[in-house]
Amino acid sequence: MQSILMVGEQRSGSNLLRLILNSSSEIVAPHPPHILQNLMPLMPDYGDLSDEDTMNRLVDDVCRLVEHNPVVWDKIEHFDRDEVRSLCRENSLVAVFSAVMEIYAQKHNAKAWLCKSMQNIRWAKELDDYLDNAKFIYLYRDPRDVALSFSKAVIGDKHPYNIATKWVQLQQLCLDAEKWLRPDQFKRVCYEALTSEPEDTISDLCTFLDIPFIPDMLNFHRSGEASRTATKSSLWSNLTQPVMADNSNKFKKNMSEQHVRIIESITGNIMDQLGYSRYIVEPGKEESYSRKEIDQFNAENDSSMKSMSKKTDPEDLRRRQRQLSIIQEIRDANRYPQMEQVATR
Repeated sequence: MQSILMVGEQRSGSNLLRLILNSSSEIVAPHPPHILQNLMPLMPDYGDLSDEDTMNRLVDDVCRLVEHNPVVWDKIEHFDRDEVRSLCRENSLVAVFSAVMEIYAQKHNAKAWLCKSMQNIRWAKELDDYLDNAKFIYLYRDPRDVALSFSKAVIGDKHPYNIATKWVQLQQLCLDAEKWLRPDQFKRVCYEALTSEPEDTISDLCTFLDIPFIPDMLNFHRSGEASRTATKSSLWSNLTQPVMADNSNKFKKNMSEQHVRIIESITGNIMDQLGYSRYIVEPGKEESYSRKEIDQFNAENDSSMKSMSKKTDPEDLRRRQRQLSIIQEIRDANRYPQMEQVATR
């Protein structure tokens, strides 16, 4: 089965592209529970996965994480743990991740699955080693518009310094992966091209994925998956609308010169590589920041994030907290296994 990984940074049109590709009869692309992102940092605490009980516990943890995803996976309420385990060709988190994605694709009679957990680029080598002919879609967007989008979102960092720093890290990982992956495995997709020339962009992407392009894919906003996603959070409210051709360069009207200067100072080198024009900071004139300034940026970021969390819709927050509680349970069980044993007696 074909596996497709969308990588890059959030607030770059990843749900838009996910829903467009999900409109193909050959691809299924569920809303991601961020399996690797959430559980890979916890793997050292699991211990030896060659122990069958430990591996079974990992399978159960992944299944519970997916089953409590804020956006429920269509046609699957509960995973058969034995079925998931049987599809794992090795004892690893990547294997369990692949198994649940494969089962979801089978439920939808799809030939390929797509995961849009953008930070999966951090584990590109592990994914490429395990998956058969994995394909990576690198979706990127102007970092100034990414920062503006994050500043209004209920998730993520809020200060341009923090957003830009993480953006650079993820873009560099993608550009590094492009160097060692085969050309038929790695495809760049520019958000601005996707929104201004959607038909040409998607047609070209379909050629890369070896699937037929069908113009009706651009009617993604009428799909049931778009409706399910859009109603779950203000983050995705635009998904029931057609592609927004004018959703670029908004930073020019809605971002202060100081914030643009910070972003261009940090991201300028990669902006140049990706073909984005600088607005304020010329090459070689990037600003550097002292420890004191960075501490101030971090403090402002934390304050803005706390303020934004208070504005989150209670139902949206409840759905997110439900999955976070599962992650905390997993963390506690790994750190204090004796407590888990007592709890299950």
